[in-house]
Amino acid sequence: MLKVVKVQFHTAGKLYDFNAGNLDLHPGDKVIVETERGRSIATVVIGPLDYSAVDVPELLKTVLKKAIPEDLEAALRNASREKEAFDFCLAKIKERGMEMKLVRVEYLFDGSKAIFYFTADGRVDFRELVKDLAHAFRTRIEMRQIGVRDEAKMVGGIGICGRELCCSSFLREFEPVSVKMAKEQSLALNPTKISGQCGRLLCCLGYEYETYCTLRKCLPKCGKRVQCGGVDGEVIKLNVLDGTVTVKTDDNQEVVIKGDDIKPENITDRLKKPPKESPAVNVKAPKERRSETRDKDKKETR
Repeated sequence: MLKVVKVQFHTAGKLYDFNAGNLDLHPGDKVIVETERGRSIATVVIGPLDYSAVDVPELLKTVLKKAIPEDLEAALRNASREKEAFDFCLAKIKERGMEMKLVRVEYLFDGSKAIFYFTADGRVDFRELVKDLAHAFRTRIEMRQIGVRDEAKMVGGIGICGRELCCSSFLREFEPVSVKMAKEQSLALNPTKISGQCGRLLCCLGYEYETYCTLRKCLPKCGKRVQCGGVDGEVIKLNVLDGTVTVKTDDNQEVVIKGDDIKPENITDRLKKPPKESPAVNVKAPKERRSETRDKDKKETR
């Protein structure tokens, strides 16, 4: 049996599996791990969990060691270097008038590389900028362009709900969000109300979407005609959470009925209004017929 722990490199970041080996690890512990980019410091989130050798990938790497105070001090020094690199890079971007927005700078744990995250509308020629950064910090430089949702996840902030952004607090991966989700929940399609800090649709629109779809299936749609307990009328409003519908009767009264009380056989389509009778139209005879009629009348008069 192998002991596997799940670690994250950033708050609400993606979880990665590592072999805990013989280390006694618990959630919240800081560990040093080897990644494709080099050594990094990570936080144990889940584990250790017991896995059989069959269930574990062959290339699963082992945690190098538990972080000691010297490692934590090195991480703090890297944080200070990241702030210095951010200010320097930002000044160079303004100096060169480059159309890009610097979001964050990240140093690897061993200081062998500095990654500069930025957003831009299109492609950016940053070759000269990389030369300036490499000359100033004497390390490998990587420029990585990210999207606006990733930018919000890195920067963080407070959403329109008054809480910390989901993506920067607990949401580890982005899920597709569509306007259909807002429509299904009867939300106002106002861009300022259903858009997040990143300018995209709110991630929370998908949290209750499946629930609304399930509850709505038990209710007749607006426009349907229902009969229940002596009430006969057209459905004009749904309350999905309460499981009720508002029915407008033929005498313009509104009655609230529970959806569970309406049987499927008592749901019909809206009554179609009879077509209006078209007014009588005087059809004129064609010109040829009118001329023949006039000639005939003249002959008879003679």
